[in-house]
Amino acid sequence: MTTVLIAVASAVLYLVAYHTYGRWLARKIFQLDPSRPVPSQVHEDGKDYVPSPRSVVFGHHFTSIAGTGPIVGPAIAVFWGWLPALLWVLFGSILIGAVHDFASLVMSLRNQGRTIGDYCGDIINRRVRILFLLIIMFALWIVIAIFGLVIASVFKIFPASVFPVWTQIPIAVALGIWISRGGNLKLGGIVALLLMYLTIWLSSTFPALQFAVLDPGAAAPGGGQTSFGLSHLSGVGFWTILLLIYCYIASILPVQTLLQPRDYINSLQLIVAMGLLFLGLLAARPEMVAPAARLTDATGSAPLLFPFLFITIACGACSGFHCLVSSGVSSKQLKSEGDAQFVGYGSMLLEGMLAVLVIIACTAGLGMGSDKGLLGADAWNGQYGLWQEGLGASLAAFIPGAANMMERIPFVTHDFARAVMGVFVASFAATTLDSTTRLQRYVISELGNSINVRALMNRHVATGIAVLTGLVLAMFDVFRADSLLEGLKTGGKGGLVIWPLFGATNQLLAGLALLVATVWLYRKGKPIWLAALPMVFMLTMTGTGLVLNLRTYLLAEKKDWLLILVGMGVLVLQTWMIVEAATYLWRLRARKAQGIALPELVESA
Repeated sequence: MTTVLIAVASAVLYLVAYHTYGRWLARKIFQLDPSRPVPSQVHEDGKDYVPSPRSVVFGHHFTSIAGTGPIVGPAIAVFWGWLPALLWVLFGSILIGAVHDFASLVMSLRNQGRTIGDYCGDIINRRVRILFLLIIMFALWIVIAIFGLVIASVFKIFPASVFPVWTQIPIAVALGIWISRGGNLKLGGIVALLLMYLTIWLSSTFPALQFAVLDPGAAAPGGGQTSFGLSHLSGVGFWTILLLIYCYIASILPVQTLLQPRDYINSLQLIVAMGLLFLGLLAARPEMVAPAARLTDATGSAPLLFPFLFITIACGACSGFHCLVSSGVSSKQLKSEGDAQFVGYGSMLLEGMLAVLVIIACTAGLGMGSDKGLLGADAWNGQYGLWQEGLGASLAAFIPGAANMMERIPFVTHDFARAVMGVFVASFAATTLDSTTRLQRYVISELGNSINVRALMNRHVATGIAVLTGLVLAMFDVFRADSLLEGLKTGGKGGLVIWPLFGATNQLLAGLALLVATVWLYRKGKPIWLAALPMVFMLTMTGTGLVLNLRTYLLAEKKDWLLILVGMGVLVLQTWMIVEAATYLWRLRARKAQGIALPELVESA
C-alpha cells in the first residue's frame, strides 16, 4: 500500500507544482504573452520552423527529452535505496529540471529559436558562445555514437521490438500526411497507436517477424539463422549503420513529415504505458523490498551517493540535454508563447512521474519475481547486491518489475507486458537518436556562423558531419575484428570508450544553461535565485563528480589517457565559461551600483 500512496502523492505534488510554481514562473518571471510573435511564425520555412498544435509539440518535445533516461537513471540509482532516488526525482524535477527546461525554451523563443549555445553569446559574450557550442557538440557526439548501441541492445534483449519499431516509421509518415491534409489529429493519433499495438501483437505472436541481434557464436532461434536468414546482418554494427542512415534522412526531412508524428505516437504510447503501470500498481499493490537508503554494497566499491546520485539520475530530475531540445527544437515549433509552460515546465513534471513509476517497479514490482526466479528482498538483492550500471542491468530490473505489476490487469499477459515495455524503451531511444542528430546539425550550423565558415551552414553538410563523426566514434572498433562480418556483429561499441564522461558532461550542460539563465534574469531585472541556486547545486555536483572520476582514472594501474585528457579538457572549458560569466555578472553589478544603466538586452522572435 505504501507504493500506491507514493505514486498518488507524487502525482498530486506535480499537479500542485504546475499550477503554483509553474504558473508563477510563467506570469511573473517570464511574463508569457500569447500575442508576442514567435520564431515559428516569423521564420516559418516548412522544414524546421513550423507552427504546430501544442499537443503535437508536447509529444515531440517530451519523447525527445525522455529517451531511455527516466528509465535507466532511476533503475540504476535505486542501488542507494528508494528514498534518495525518490526525493531527488520529486524536488529536482520541480525546482531544478523544470525551471531549467522552461527558461531555456523561453530564452530561445525570444532569440530567433536559436540553441542556448548560440544565443548565450548575445547574453554574455562571443567567447562563451564558442565555449558552450564546443561542450554541446562533444555531448551530442557521444549520444549519436552510443545510442545505436543502446537500441541494438534493446533489440537483442527484446527481439519482438524490432518489427514494431521499424514499422512505426511508415505509420508516422502516414499520420503526417493525414494531418497535413486536414485530418483530425486525435483520430489519426488513436488509429496510429492501435496500428502500433497491432505490430507488437504480431511480432510477439509470429517469431518470423523478429530479427535477432546475435553475439558471435550464439545460436539463433530455431537454428543457425535468424528469421528471414539475416543472421549475418544482425549485429550491433549493422544496426548502428542502418540507424545512422535513418537519422540522416530524418534530420533533413521537414519536421512535420516524420519526427513530429512519430513522437506524437510515442507520446500516446507513453500515456498508455504509464496508465498500464499505474493500473498494475493499483491491482498488485506491491510492497517495497528495497531498503529506504544505503551508502554502498558489501565490497564498499560503489560510487559515493553524493555526488553520483545527481549524475546517475538525469532525465528524471534534471538533464542538460533538455536545454538543447527546448532551445534547438521545440522553440522552432511552438505557435504561441502561451504554450511554453505546458511544453517546457509540464513535460519535465510528466517525465518525473515516469521516473517515480520506474523507481516503484524496480524496488517493489521486482520483488514479485525476478528473471532469476527470486522473490521479495532476495529478488532485489539478487539484482542490486553489487553495484551495476548500464542499459542491461537497468532493464533487468525495470522490465520484470513493470511486467509483474501489469500482468495483474485482466487480459494482460506477462509476455505481452514485456513486449510493450521493450517497444516503449526502443522507440524512445530511437527518438533520442534522431532528435540528437537534428540538434547536432543546428549546433554545427551555428558554430559555422560564429566562425564564418558558410559551408557548415548547409543542412546536408552539417548533417553529414554530425552522422559521420558519430559513426566514426561508434565503429572504430569494427576493424579490430578478424573479419568485416565479425566486426558488424561485435563492433559499434566505440562510443563506450568515452561514455563514462557523458553523465557528468550532460549535467554540466544543465548547470551552464542555468548560469546563462541567471545572467539573463539579472539583465532583465528579475529575481535570479530561482536559477542561481539550482545552478550552484548542479555545477557543484557535476564538477565534484568529474574531479572524482579523473582522480580514479589517474590512480588506475592502467591509465586511460583518452578519458583523462578529454575529461580535463571538459573541466577546463567548464571553468573558463564559469569565469567568463562570473566576470561579466560582476561588471554588471558594478555598473548597477554606480547608477549606470545595464546594456539593453535586444530580443526578438
